Amino acid sequence: MIELVVVAVTAGAVASLVAAIRAGDRVQEVASKAVASASFVALGLLRVDGAGAVGGWIVAGLVLCAVGDLLLLGSGRSFDLGLLSFLLGHCAYIGAFATALPPSAWWLPAVVPLALAAAGALRWLWPHLGRRRLPVVAYIVAISVMVWGAVAVVRAGALPATVAPGAILFYLSDLAVARHRFVKAEFLNRGIGLPLYYAGQVLIAMAI
Repeated sequence: MIELVVVAVTAGAVASLVAAIRAGDRVQEVASKAVASASFVALGLLRVDGAGAVGGWIVAGLVLCAVGDLLLLGSGRSFDLGLLSFLLGHCAYIGAFATALPPSAWWLPAVVPLALAAAGALRWLWPHLGRRRLPVVAYIVAISVMVWGAVAVVRAGALPATVAPGAILFYLSDLAVARHRFVKAEFLNRGIGLPLYYAGQVLIAMAI
């Protein structure tokens, strides 16, 4: 029951966050984002007892992503630190998936569409990246491996099915962030990307 309450709080905070961004209310935006991110961390902590190393890795990823959420509220150096925090969060999720299922057993056919998607994203973003080209390449590689691992563990039955759609939604939300930061800043990016992101994190937390 308490988990449903936490999910409901997350959903309400995300709705408040999107409304605050639409209205230009910075105070409500910061407060709503903090509550939404703290909520998916809380959901992971509620489920982690007895989950072993896999659960620990996922909670670490949730915490790192929550830190990244707050850092992305800033700009310049804060954005770079937020990108690093999210990169480490993706690496933590990869650690969870590698613990649940050795990478040597990951489903190889998934690499092809993921590599094509990564190449397409890089081609789209490349002219806009400037000095951030290398970090963004590293980030795209990490999120692609993360999605590969999520699909692999679900296909093998090593983790609950929620983790694959969660990882895919996270991937799509990252594309929205990239479009907003590097291509065209507009409400559409955040209005779509934020609900996808928080839904993805909740689904990943539910896989513990």
